Amino acid sequence: MFEIKKICCIGAGYVGGPTCSVIAHMCPEIRVTVVDVNESRINAWNSPTLPIYEPGLKEVVESCRGKNLFFSTNIDDAIKEADLVFISVLSNPEFLAEGTAIKDLKNPDRVLIGGDETPEGQRAVQALCAVYEHWVPREKILTTNTWSSELSKLAANAFLAQRISSINSISALCEATGADVEEVATAIGMDQRIGNKFLKASVGFGGSCFQKDVLNLVYLCEALNLPEVARYWQQVIDMNDYQRRRFASRIIDSLFNTVTDKKIAILGFAFKKDTGDTRESSSIYISKYLMDEGAHLHIYDPKVPREQIVVDLSHPGVSEDDQVSRLVTISKDPYEACDGAHAVVICTEWDMFKELDYERIHKKMLKPAFIFDGRRVLDGLHNELQTIGFQIETIGKKVSSKRIPYASSGEIPKFSLQDPPNKKPKV
Repeated sequence: MFEIKKICCIGAGYVGGPTCSVIAHMCPEIRVTVVDVNESRINAWNSPTLPIYEPGLKEVVESCRGKNLFFSTNIDDAIKEADLVFISVLSNPEFLAEGTAIKDLKNPDRVLIGGDETPEGQRAVQALCAVYEHWVPREKILTTNTWSSELSKLAANAFLAQRISSINSISALCEATGADVEEVATAIGMDQRIGNKFLKASVGFGGSCFQKDVLNLVYLCEALNLPEVARYWQQVIDMNDYQRRRFASRIIDSLFNTVTDKKIAILGFAFKKDTGDTRESSSIYISKYLMDEGAHLHIYDPKVPREQIVVDLSHPGVSEDDQVSRLVTISKDPYEACDGAHAVVICTEWDMFKELDYERIHKKMLKPAFIFDGRRVLDGLHNELQTIGFQIETIGKKVSSKRIPYASSGEIPKFSLQDPPNKKPKV
């Protein structure tokens, strides 16, 4: 069987960088070169400060960088010398979760390799299997035809996104009835046929994969004349958009039907904890809706650089003209963000937000002081926070028994809950 000695990975992003770093770490006899046209990104991979944050990644890179792991912009030579070239395609799809990517790579549920059902295709499949067999048990390595591997990737993320949208739809019902979505999720999650994973109600899913892969599935269905199937999966995206808009509307309603010129602290900008990735983060959309209503946002995230937040919010589809420069301030710590704020909005479930000194925060906020917990990170602190004086609003549960009354204007918000933004499928 052909033995792989040199690997080239095209793309030094969130997938290529960690994946090939772990391959180099686990296969010291294989030379792995990760290439990219982005020189600053490659320079970062070769520096003490890596371009992405992922628990355990720095240690893996430093253990083999300069030995059998290299980062380069010399794409042509790396391809010519390689026995195997990794490109961001679905024939060997990754099933990584950001925040646990290194753990997932070292101990995967499965490795899926698809290839042509030809002698050449099968030889390539077996050669790649041999690489993974350095640390993955053979029974966890699945081989399929190319279409099966591609659809397995899309379907896996679609099913996970579907579960999140499903529990988020129930969260709206819980808020209307007085039920607690966490209690409902626990009850249904104990059914072994359902299980308890991905039943955490929140302000909506984000990240680079879920929306992209669901929309790719929608596109495939439409292209193959399966409109009913396309509409079914489109609803997963529509529900996610609805959840974000519903949460933003709840903030506005609670703050006496207007947030114009009010300071709101946004805690968390990454799409989930333990990553600096902001792609399709719900924080972007919540910020957009609040900026559209004239709110002044003070944003803090422990891992997302200031420049990235500004770039995300300055996108033409998010803000207009000088909105960001007028309405957005990036804070260096959570207490600075909350100082003088009308409300605190938790958009990312960073553990540190459970440990903040909320009495100190309350003293510096304008009154009445509100907390909007979009990630249910403060569930165990509700009594304490109410005693301090906070008005608490959270996903899928009514918390404040004595809500400060306000007179509803009866006007429809500027954004419609029933009209999610148009998103073109990406292929």
